[in-house]
Amino acid sequence: MTELTIREVQCAPFTDQCPGTAGLRKKVTIFQQPHYLECFVQSIFNTLALEDSATLILGGDGRYYNKEAINTIAAMSAANGISKLIIGKDGLLSTPAASHLIRKRQTDGGILLTASHNPGGPDGDFGIKFNTQSGGQASEQMTDAVFACSQKISTYQIADIPTLELDKLGTQNIGTMQVEIIDPVNDYASLMEELFDFDLMRSALNSGVKIHIDALNAVCGPYAKKIFCELLGASASSVHNAEPLEDFGGLHPDPNPVDAAHLVELAMTPDAPDLLAASDGDGDRNMILGRGLVVSPGDSLAIMLANAQVVPGYQNSVAGIARSMPTSRAVDTVAAELNIPLYETPTGWRFFCNLLESGNITLCGEESFGTSSSHTREKDGLWAVLFWLNMIASLEKSVDEIVQQHWMRFGRCFFQRRDYFIADTDKANELVENLAATVPKLTNLRADISSADIFSYTDPIDGSVSNNQGIRIFLKNGGRIVCRLSGTGTAGATLRVYLDKPERDPELIQQTPTHALAKLGQIAAEIAQIKHYTGLDAPTATI
Repeated sequence: MTELTIREVQCAPFTDQCPGTAGLRKKVTIFQQPHYLECFVQSIFNTLALEDSATLILGGDGRYYNKEAINTIAAMSAANGISKLIIGKDGLLSTPAASHLIRKRQTDGGILLTASHNPGGPDGDFGIKFNTQSGGQASEQMTDAVFACSQKISTYQIADIPTLELDKLGTQNIGTMQVEIIDPVNDYASLMEELFDFDLMRSALNSGVKIHIDALNAVCGPYAKKIFCELLGASASSVHNAEPLEDFGGLHPDPNPVDAAHLVELAMTPDAPDLLAASDGDGDRNMILGRGLVVSPGDSLAIMLANAQVVPGYQNSVAGIARSMPTSRAVDTVAAELNIPLYETPTGWRFFCNLLESGNITLCGEESFGTSSSHTREKDGLWAVLFWLNMIASLEKSVDEIVQQHWMRFGRCFFQRRDYFIADTDKANELVENLAATVPKLTNLRADISSADIFSYTDPIDGSVSNNQGIRIFLKNGGRIVCRLSGTGTAGATLRVYLDKPERDPELIQQTPTHALAKLGQIAAEIAQIKHYTGLDAPTATI
């Protein structure tokens, strides 16, 4: 056993880090500053105070700086007494696969290197976060503690180690620490085989069902090739942009109609495949499309719940379902009709984790193209695609037929998210603060508003309270407006305005969301005084 040289390095406390459920997310150039990554990693280790026998999962989405960061974290793990690291080959691990591995291998948690759906490359973004023993994201209390530690840290510990051979499966010993390089796909693929009817889906594909899966040159490429091509027998041409690239090949790895417009264009052609889908940078988001149709995240969750009985992993029962507050209320109608408990949580996947751990829910989803279930503690993009393929095979209907049938039974909840990017963060905060101050007076100011509040959430499991989670405005015509600032960017601020409105009329459900929600959007802009504070006449993006 080679004895390691461990150094204690002087560093300055952080001055710019903000705590958040997404961990630390900044430009690559910031992470490349001397001691920057090291200070944050040491803050995690100091906060966790792990035993010397601790085992951690380590991997990322393959973006620029991923391998360098893994080697740094490995050197610091050895210096901080970590017993074992389990790392995905080539440094790759999708976020849901990492969550599953933490749970399966019963490790002490995992360090995930990803900026999720943000752009990659030397001028792009990088991120790091810690997932707990449950496989879920760190609690707000823990992220606050890491933040506090980073504000006063003065030294970090690091060992002088050789560069890891990330391309070789097997074990490597670094001092007293063992490093195991594993296939990043196998365990995840085996879990999917337990949940879905692979024989039925394979038969459907052999019978002519066509699919088009786009990995956007991100981490899900190897997963998609293994599952759809090798295990389900789809042609190699069914999986696109499947090579993980440090800059995602110039693509924006966010599966939504704006950033993946090429998929929307393909879906609108007469000879479009039966199912089109995309995943994001770290594999936790998804977009589902059919011929002539983009399935909204809220509709997707509602349709999964309505048809859960055809999927082996969920056919016996669904204990409950949860959606984030801004997500469309489409699933509310289904849950009520099927007598299934529904939970409305703040934005942030960690709010689902207590409900999943307690067994209160089986399915969950959020408006930003994230859906998942009790099989893991993160949202899961490929899982969602497989759920839809299983429905197609079982119901023997196309995506658009399944959606239309759902709308005729449960009605349609029109939904849109309108993003206003505001370069001046102070202006964005001023807008939201003014709107929040207006909330108690809105019903007196406008006759078309039935109620308004600032969403607060009390966790039904641990009793923790999360205040100021977004502004809700309910209209007398059934419409709803939600306003909140996004926290996933690395510059400026984005005001997200969510619009939804239920509709039961069989003729009116065929409108476009833009037409159906036009008046609601106008009301939202007026109430929030968006032009006054931002100068914007229209959203910078509509999703």
